[in-house]
Amino acid sequence: MNPSFPSIDHEKLKALISAREPEKWALIPLLQSIQEAFGYIPPSAVMPVAEHLKIFPSEVQGVIEFYAGFSMKPKGKHVFKVCCGTACHVKGSRSILNAITKELGIGAGETSPDYSASLETVACLGACFLAPTLMADKEYYGRLSPNRISAIVDHVKGAKEEDKS
Repeated sequence: MNPSFPSIDHEKLKALISAREPEKWALIPLLQSIQEAFGYIPPSAVMPVAEHLKIFPSEVQGVIEFYAGFSMKPKGKHVFKVCCGTACHVKGSRSILNAITKELGIGAGETSPDYSASLETVACLGACFLAPTLMADKEYYGRLSPNRISAIVDHVKGAKEEDKS
């Protein structure tokens, strides 16, 4: 699936870039602020970032690709991460992944066409004692079973909608 990317506010991008010192050390904090503002690092941001920091665009691209926390693809409003580490695997993370795949209608590594949700798998969430574990946005859910997934997805999507009103 390769949906067209949502449009970004280029003035906001310019403001984020100009707010940082034009020094090479500012690259990672700048990329973090861009990703926080847009939910991803738009490909169109690479050149202006490189120009501002006086580095090669390939250096910017290399940092983005090296760190798993950065993404150049838009993610959904809600990001669900299923832990597939050893403890979670042994305790049934595959069934959790299958259940959330069915619930969201997307596979691991995908984003829904309406950008409402993204589903990722991760090597470890650092909550092995809660295995199997899922992280939805910034909230952890542990000791999961497949029959809890629907309620969790409803809670996450509903809670965020309530925050808007």
